Amino acid sequence: MDNAKIYAELTAIFHNVFDDDGLVLTPETNAKQVDGWDSLAHLRLILSVERAFGVKFSAAETGKLKNVGELAALIDRKLSIGAGKAAQ
Repeated sequence: MDNAKIYAELTAIFHNVFDDDGLVLTPETNAKQVDGWDSLAHLRLILSVERAFGVKFSAAETGKLKNVGELAALIDRKLSIGAGKAAQ
């Protein structure tokens, strides 16, 4: 999946989780910049991302994320690994 598709899906997820259709994501977007992004919202966000992309994250992986760009890169890595396993 290309980066634009990942960001399009992430944008829809963020709009839903944070109930803000005006939210614009950039790679630098972080929790401090999004109203309502607390620990509970973070859990809802990660679960929504896992469902939407068909991936699973460890607590260590999500704990290291600093911004949306790192989340998108993690999704891309997980999808690439999954595609590699499917090809075997």
